[in-house]
Amino acid sequence: MPERRASREQRAHNLFEAAAAYVTARAEDDQDRIEEAAGWVSPEALSFGVSELACRAVVALAREREESPAAVARDLLGLPVA
Repeated sequence: MPERRASREQRAHNLFEAAAAYVTARAEDDQDRIEEAAGWVSPEALSFGVSELACRAVVALAREREESPAAVARDLLGLPVA
């Protein structure tokens, strides 16, 4: 497996791969993976990717819950109903 890992680390990552890996690592509180994913792309690209992932997740949850994206976002952040 070391060969497979080495080839994976050497290839270029796109910003969406980096965002998915970064958010997953954050959710699992895995500092090593957070730092690894954060190094795959520029901070600006990672920020854009994480933002896009958040938007898509809120829209998907809103559809699943049959609620507005605003209601879902507020609920996920623990904010009171507007």
